[in-house]
Amino acid sequence: MPRWLHRAFLLALALVACFEFAHWVFDRLVGLLVNVLVSFFAAVAIEPAVAWMARRGMRRGLATGLVMLAVAVAGGGFLLAVGSLLVDQVTSIGHNLPADVNKVVVWVNRNFHTDIHTGDLRNKVLHSGWLRSHLLNGAGSVVGISTTVIGTVFRIFTVLLFTFYLAADGPRLRRELCSILPPARQAEALRAWDIAVVKTGGYLYSRALLAVISGVAHYILLQLLGVPFAPALGVWVGLVSQFIPTVGTYLAGALPILIAFTEDPWDALWVLIFVVVYQQFENYLLQPRITARTVEIHPAVAFGSVIAGTALLGVVGALIAIPATATLQGFFAAYVRRYEVTDPRPE
Repeated sequence: MPRWLHRAFLLALALVACFEFAHWVFDRLVGLLVNVLVSFFAAVAIEPAVAWMARRGMRRGLATGLVMLAVAVAGGGFLLAVGSLLVDQVTSIGHNLPADVNKVVVWVNRNFHTDIHTGDLRNKVLHSGWLRSHLLNGAGSVVGISTTVIGTVFRIFTVLLFTFYLAADGPRLRRELCSILPPARQAEALRAWDIAVVKTGGYLYSRALLAVISGVAHYILLQLLGVPFAPALGVWVGLVSQFIPTVGTYLAGALPILIAFTEDPWDALWVLIFVVVYQQFENYLLQPRITARTVEIHPAVAFGSVIAGTALLGVVGALIAIPATATLQGFFAAYVRRYEVTDPRPE
């Protein structure tokens, strides 16, 4: 046997051991890495507001706390509005359920010549083995649900903590990172950081402004038509239509149309017409003016980025997909040289 074979064999074993150890460490730390990634994009998103307040004499820590508090209040308002709408609908369904069941039983007895009694049907459901087994399974899963809720709360606080420190100590963090680079590379690193801040923050702020305008416009219409839950529906339409690409407009408009239809079909028709007309107004007039100074992402690219982010990181990937795409698009626009097309044919 050649003398180098033993060393090659030991080197191969060492490489395999290092790979397995790295894989084990990555599996244990992937949750932390995802939290840091989400925190980075969140810190980049609030950086323009924090920097604006810091330039006017406010300490960065206090400015970061105020911006995060404003975002938390806005998110809590959205959850409260949608939650109140959901709770009211569930309560209404529960209140009307006995009468609806009686109507169904009467219709079945009349059309199929049966003799079903509502009381007998209720007793069979309440004393059935299916309901008993379903309740036992639900009781057994309470511990798992509680563990999931606690883990989610801990993860949210972890993201908030990292976001606060990344935003509050942004300038010092940039200096620490640039200190390990040679002077020739420091300017490029700072430029890349500035592009990420400008494009990500600008995109999110433009979408937030569009969400406010859309929510107010739809709220006014729903209030004039007398559609119930107009404030909650306005918040729903504004946020969902702007922060869910491509299909968000249809998801946002479907709920107010459905609720309006339960009140009056003509109201639902007016809501549908307004949704279509407003979408055209936003696409061709409002959105180009607001996003002219930030970044414009093609709907197909945005939709594809969300699908890719969901496939990679699930719900978290879907949330950070568009900010990441906006940042990458900003990098390409800054570093990729473009040339004028000499093709004389019209588009």
